Amino acid sequence: MSALLEAIAAGDEDAVVRALREGADPETDDEGETALYRAAVADEPGIVRLLLAAGADPGRAGGADGGDLPLCGAACGGHVRTVRALLAAGADPDQEEEFGFTALAWAVRLGHAETVRALLAAGAAPDRAGPDGLVPLVAAARRGSAACVRALLDHGARDAADALGEARRWIGVDVAAELRRGLVAGHGGGETYEAVVRRVREDGGVTVVVELLREDGRPGRGDERQTGHAAVATLLEAALGLRVPHEELAERALRCGDPELDDWTTAVAALAGRADEETFVTAAAWCAHRDPLRRALGARVLGALPGFAASAVPALRRLAAKTAAGPGREPVLSAVTALGACADPAAVPELLAAAGHPDPEVRRAVAGGLAGLVPAGDVDALGVLLGLSRDGDARVRDWAVLALAELPDDTPLVREALAERLADPDPETVAEAARGLAIRQDPRAVDALAAVLADGDPDGAPRETALAALEFVRDARVRTRLEWTAPRGR
Repeated sequence: MSALLEAIAAGDEDAVVRALREGADPETDDEGETALYRAAVADEPGIVRLLLAAGADPGRAGGADGGDLPLCGAACGGHVRTVRALLAAGADPDQEEEFGFTALAWAVRLGHAETVRALLAAGAAPDRAGPDGLVPLVAAARRGSAACVRALLDHGARDAADALGEARRWIGVDVAAELRRGLVAGHGGGETYEAVVRRVREDGGVTVVVELLREDGRPGRGDERQTGHAAVATLLEAALGLRVPHEELAERALRCGDPELDDWTTAVAALAGRADEETFVTAAAWCAHRDPLRRALGARVLGALPGFAASAVPALRRLAAKTAAGPGREPVLSAVTALGACADPAAVPELLAAAGHPDPEVRRAVAGGLAGLVPAGDVDALGVLLGLSRDGDARVRDWAVLALAELPDDTPLVREALAERLADPDPETVAEAARGLAIRQDPRAVDALAAVLADGDPDGAPRETALAALEFVRDARVRTRLEWTAPRGR
């Protein structure tokens, strides 16, 4: 028993195998905490599988107080691989712990969206209320997790109207202040607490973590909540068929202020999904607004609005030309991204003008926007792509090499630029360079593709790019050899 528990604590799968072979009981427990529960909470999916294969019961409660389930322990930590291992072994996704919580109830309340999806896919009831009376969709809305709400809606969760009311209640609220008030009230009052607030970018949004410190500086009680309530409201409104005014959706995005976060992207998707003249006119007007963020929002909407690309490009070109040399990355990043999405060769001059921007995200968007857009013989565009292919940022180089690969030109200059990148330290850039050479039937592609296929991550993007390039290898024998090239050590 001791050897098995020590092996689990060390995360040593080989030692677990030895302990089991020497007769350790897979149902071993230490004062009520089973080996399986301990491995599940520690997020050791390999050890969990070993214990399950040796006969451990995935449905046996085994927490320190005897009432906690391995599946719930894994779900609390968002340990999705461990959750999947337990479910595959027959763990009941709706089994309740001692106080009535299920794994789904824990995962939703803690904002573990991937775990929520895994549990729902295994048959967890999407509308089963927790012991606090909250159904999962309302709990996810209170948490502010747009990803959890999406997962629940995808699996038919109801109570969207109640969840929408909960989400709207939190829009614009100072989450940190609310959490601190709740924590202080929970202590009974009468004392002074120092609160520490952290904001963590994750899961498409920001999670606010508040901790009350003890007098000696050690953390006491804490609470956390995500801040995607505006995105949640937008998702639920769509599920209910409600049409929200353009300005209200715009305010949700602008309050967030970050085009990479859910509150912004969900508002853009909702606006673009309308695909109507009114939305086009509104977004075009935003592109000329004095507020840079509103201009950025207008550009993102125009770039995503289906059926209006030809009409959107002139407004986007004007915006890109006006902001290409400006400070910061918004709204030039949004304008460049939208022009790339519109895929109109008329926008090439504005994309080229932004290629020297100091922000690598803008340069990456330029390179991505030029992919497949540059006409044959465009010397200026080729010169820009050659420069970007040597950029100090790996993602810029990757996209620039992709754009070089997609050029209609097959010249010694293009081939040598691609061959130069075969020695790039970034594997994705190397794979794109090899693909570009394969498109041009350059013999240097064969060894480069073989190296990517043999040395790369079997599930990584470079290998996928190399496999996609094999269609350009005309020699059937060579192509077959490459198709059968397996990663070394696998």
